[in-house]
Amino acid sequence: MDHFSTDRLTAERLNEDHLTDLVALHLDAEVSRYLGGVRAPEVTKTYLATNMAHWDEHGFGLWTLRSKDGAFAGRAGIRHILVDDVDEIEIAYAFKREFWGQGFASEIASALTDIGLSQLALPSLIGIVYVENSASRRVLEKSHYLLERSTNRHGEDVVIYRIRRDWKASAAARSGA
Repeated sequence: MDHFSTDRLTAERLNEDHLTDLVALHLDAEVSRYLGGVRAPEVTKTYLATNMAHWDEHGFGLWTLRSKDGAFAGRAGIRHILVDDVDEIEIAYAFKREFWGQGFASEIASALTDIGLSQLALPSLIGIVYVENSASRRVLEKSHYLLERSTNRHGEDVVIYRIRRDWKASAAARSGA
């Protein structure tokens, strides 16, 4: 699935042509605050290569995001990540500041969750969020992810949210439907 669209975004499989946009995104201190900090261009180049290799190995990964008018909006994806020595599959997203507060993160989180659980038939997905990133926590909660636990990653306190493929059936059973 190299491309997909939501109501307001188009997604394209990450490739070399996206380096300039990613460098600009990762150099923005506000955007990078919850991504481990500002990344030098060389670090972003390595990040790009690593994430393109993820596609080759797993058949899914990161996409670049564009608004319907073609403007670069950010990046998002589904990828393997090691968390406390366990191989997990996370959804991740980062948007340029001018796209904040307009529901784009919720829109892409919903799309990624559907792709991961329905199309890829993954058993579960996680979201890793810095404890103080309340906006991203709300995005995951609105997307039916449940707070699973707290941990520390790279010296930062984070929380792990999870959604399982059977969440709809579980929700219906809990509600008596």
